[in-house]
Parts: sequence; C-alpha cells; structure tokens
Amino acid sequence: MIRESELSVEATPQAPREAPQEAEAHREAADLWNTLSGAELIQAMADGRFPQISDINDHIGQDIASAEPGRVRIAWTPGERLCNPGGTVHGGYIAMILDNAVCLAASSTCEHFMPMLTLNLNVDYLRGVRAGETYEVTGTCVHPGGTRMVSNAVVADGRGRPVAQASASVIPNRAFAR
Repeated sequence: MIRESELSVEATPQAPREAPQEAEAHREAADLWNTLSGAELIQAMADGRFPQISDINDHIGQDIASAEPGRVRIAWTPGERLCNPGGTVHGGYIAMILDNAVCLAASSTCEHFMPMLTLNLNVDYLRGVRAGETYEVTGTCVHPGGTRMVSNAVVADGRGRPVAQASASVIPNRAFAR
C-alpha cells in the first residue's frame, strides 16, 4: 500500500532511497560481479564478501565452503523440514543439493560467474540422508565446454562415505552474460 507521504507532486510513487551503507554494499557487490572469475566469485560467497543469490541456501542448509576452477565444496546440513514421512531427507532435496554443486562447479570454470541451467541430472541414491547431520558435497566440472558443460557431484557423510552422486549436463544462462 502506498502512503500519501510517498507520492510526489505528480502523484506517482517515489523510489525508496537507499541508506549510504546499503548503496556502498551494492556498489561493492556489483564490482565483484563484474571483475571476479567464476571461482573467485563463488569463493567470495563462501567468505561472506558477496551476498547469497537466493534464500534457497538457508532453506536447504547449504553453506559454500570453497571454490577453485572446476571444483566446489559445500557443507550441507539438511533440516527436519526436508524429511519425507519416513524420517529421512526427501530425495528431491538431495537432488537439489547435487544440482547446486554441479552448476557451481561449472560456473567456477567461467571467466566471470555465470549461473547455469541444468539440461539433465542423473542421481544415484546410495544411503539414507539424515536431518541434522552435516554432509560434504563436492562438485567437479569434468568438461568445461564453451556451450555445454558436464559436471559430477558427490554427497559424502561424516565418515567420507558417499550417500548420493550425480552427473549432469548444464549450459550457461546467457541472460546473465556481460
């Protein structure tokens, strides 16, 4: 709802003004977006120097740990809300974290960060995933092609055992090209 005090003389809504700190934070984020490589920007996300792209990370318990060209590591602690009626984490959420890992691994190979679109994702479920436990998810880009990229990802439990794995083909989302 627009309040009367927010209307200009022409009776059109005025854009809210950013606080100086917010404006500076947006300028800093834009500078990182425009200058860092894919791996460097993902590492900036891990370091907290670049904001999360969406709230999905918090919802599913994802925390980017590290990135280098062609490889990302994610700490994943799924919450109870991700469980199926049987009490284990729903396979769709396992596929989601694997998809995030394969896409970030491909993005880490780009000259500038470019979100990826998944063409296909093949998931193998190997063991049950339990809420509240922390898993390591490792994504590796095995073919950083100019158009189509191929990446693999593995979710491992605290003892290093794989609980799920995936392979995927992804393409850069050209809507973000610069």
